[in-house]
Amino acid sequence: MSHDVFHPNDNHRKHPDLSELARRAMIARGFLTETPDAAKAEIEMDREPLFATLKVRDLSSWLWSSIDNDDSRDLDQIEYARRDPGGIRIYIGIADVDLFVRLRSRIDEAAGHNTTSVYTGVVTFHMLPERLCTDLSSLNEGEKRLAIVVEMLVSSDGRTTDCSIYSAIVENKAQLTYKAVTSWLEGSLASTSSKIQQNLELQNQLVLQNSAAEALRKARHEAGALSFHTSQMNPVLSSTGEVLDLEERHPNPASWLIEDFMIAANQATARFLDENHFPSVRRVVKAPERWDRIAALAASYGYSLPPEPDAKRLEEFLRIQRQENPDQFADLSLAVIKLLGRGEYEANSPGNTTSGHFALAANAYSHSTAPNRRFADLITQRLIKAALSRSKPPYSMEELSALAAHCTERENAANKVERFVKKCAAAVLLRTRIGEVFEGVITGVTNRGTWVRILRPHVEGKIVEHYSGRDVGDRVPVRLVSVDPARGFIDFALV
Repeated sequence: MSHDVFHPNDNHRKHPDLSELARRAMIARGFLTETPDAAKAEIEMDREPLFATLKVRDLSSWLWSSIDNDDSRDLDQIEYARRDPGGIRIYIGIADVDLFVRLRSRIDEAAGHNTTSVYTGVVTFHMLPERLCTDLSSLNEGEKRLAIVVEMLVSSDGRTTDCSIYSAIVENKAQLTYKAVTSWLEGSLASTSSKIQQNLELQNQLVLQNSAAEALRKARHEAGALSFHTSQMNPVLSSTGEVLDLEERHPNPASWLIEDFMIAANQATARFLDENHFPSVRRVVKAPERWDRIAALAASYGYSLPPEPDAKRLEEFLRIQRQENPDQFADLSLAVIKLLGRGEYEANSPGNTTSGHFALAANAYSHSTAPNRRFADLITQRLIKAALSRSKPPYSMEELSALAAHCTERENAANKVERFVKKCAAAVLLRTRIGEVFEGVITGVTNRGTWVRILRPHVEGKIVEHYSGRDVGDRVPVRLVSVDPARGFIDFALV
């Protein structure tokens, strides 16, 4: 038995180096953890453009703002809104990362190897070198940047019309956080950022943006987009790297606002490429193969779903449960998400139609709003710029198909690294609670075992004793048997 496995009478208190565990997990999954020397040499040659020489619109005088996590330094998008006779016109500026990461350069090869930034909660492994993604290609406050702007008119009923995409010079006038914006939107002035309190124009901007987001959200859910209540767990560390707590990040009005805008921009991007007869890389969530289990879950709540996948009926069920059983809705959300299956990337040729995004009720959806963090978005940005300049697509369909499959595989690997590191941190905190009983919900059943997520704290582990006859979504009491912080093992037994 490993000396890092903790049992009820174990007094061992060794703290694993989570940063080193994260680095090893990245390498084990085939990721680069350092920028290759050849790519570093290219970074030194990158310079900001001379904006006076660019023949694009200059929108840098507008009151653009960004909303992101408190610790975010790689800012991909900024927003602006204005009243229009037909509704609210929104503008989403997306960092022009392609300007600095040239196709088939060494930096591009390194980014295409990892395809995504990996956020372990302990250390962040950026897809791009930090000088790029947190400086040159980041939409930092007070810095003029070149951006791809997605403009659209949002009507009062949430329809988007008059969409256009173009390059422009922008400047982030206010770098805001989810917490600060949520506090202001909810009227909690005591914890609101002074940037918002002291700027009436910025307050008006947030009101306009939130109104447009609410209209978009309402229309999307009426069309069958699914609404969930999920949370993210992140370790809280001391200055010496000791795990102090697990912080849960829940959705809030500000994060919903950004989500609504990004979804609208991603749909507009897919339509733009279709209209210009360009190929694309689509984000796809297919109709769930385990619809029968979703229907069985709904039946346990007294709701009947049709025998074939129906997003509108599923959303109606979720909406009812969110209102009638709010305390159990997070567990139900988790179960349905697991049963829906993972999203994936697919190459889409002009004139063809991919499977669509079942959870968003979208037939055409391309990731485009995070080119600093996701390679699929950088691919889409290059396709957009080629369409705007009336050039040939920079990728063949064979290349796009291979890239889509690679991005999907790397995203799944990144998720495993993130889960592993967070489970290592959780195992450290739970090692003093061996033998305790927790309420949980089954999150996975495969030929490799059965997994459960306990509710407080929200931690997932494997059931190693008495686990037969259970399925995803079942609520079960479990006893913590052992933990292994160095290997990210948290083992339970059914009570």
